[in-house]
Amino acid sequence: MADVPTDAPQHCPGTQSEQAGKSSACQGCPNQSICASGLPKQPDPAIEEIKQKMSTVKHKILVLSGKGGVGKSTFSAHLAHGLASDESKEVAVLDIDICGPSIPRIMGLEGEQVHQSGSGWSPVYVEDNLSVMSIGFLLGSPDDAVIWRGPKKNGMIKQFLRDVDWGGLDYLIVDTPPGTSDEHLSIVQYLSAAQIDGAVIITTPQEVSLQDVRKEITFCRKVNLPIIGVVENMSIFICPKCKKSSEIFPPTTGGAEKMCQELNIPLLGKVPLDPQIGKSCDEGKSFLTECPDSPATVAYRNIIQKHQNQITSKFIFM
Repeated sequence: MADVPTDAPQHCPGTQSEQAGKSSACQGCPNQSICASGLPKQPDPAIEEIKQKMSTVKHKILVLSGKGGVGKSTFSAHLAHGLASDESKEVAVLDIDICGPSIPRIMGLEGEQVHQSGSGWSPVYVEDNLSVMSIGFLLGSPDDAVIWRGPKKNGMIKQFLRDVDWGGLDYLIVDTPPGTSDEHLSIVQYLSAAQIDGAVIITTPQEVSLQDVRKEITFCRKVNLPIIGVVENMSIFICPKCKKSSEIFPPTTGGAEKMCQELNIPLLGKVPLDPQIGKSCDEGKSFLTECPDSPATVAYRNIIQKHQNQITSKFIFM
């Protein structure tokens, strides 16, 4: 939880709890007296600092998924590449998947490092109008494990938002880990005053993925995070030779389309499987430019256009 101090005991109820400083778990904690006083319940001053920092960012979009392995980071990267193809737009990707940062590899930036300047950390640039920030740039090796509890993750996310010199941006795309845990609560809390445009939720067609996506939708509604729409990845496979389509992951309960109808959420589109997507990600290249005629590229570009229409019209669902 974002309100648990780093030096708190194991069963800390959190500084925002009515039991803060009063429960049995608080005995012996160095923060007990200040928690009991009620002072920690005041708003985190970082929220206002981040609001000021984000005032130069026009659109802030979270990319979420209930299930891991559905192509969320791949979509984040291609959304960024697609938006940055308009050279008049400034685009950045913030990778807050603290324990599994894959954005540096997907964006072709593995091995790059973050530099400190007088105005804060400088993000790493893919192109003149496309930048990236990730904990992956702070590790000594891509194989290093980040073994952190929630409070340390939250502190890192706060630092990314407050201390990175983002400059003026048209779009900030935040790539999140799977689930509804510390990182998600922190990003929503810290951007609460900065007006998040909403979330794009990624799924695959099968019920195993959809059941976790429904939890993600419930999370968005509970924290008042608008939902821009849902993207169904790996919807079908189109044979590059005979052009026949096959359902690799059968939508046994109707797939994302039926779920969106039931929950009154926009389906932004369906992206077919293409082996070249994985190859492009491994090589750190943009699939959109590597395979411009692929059905998957056409699907991505249609989704990006729908996404832009949603956030510019403010026609977003809660």
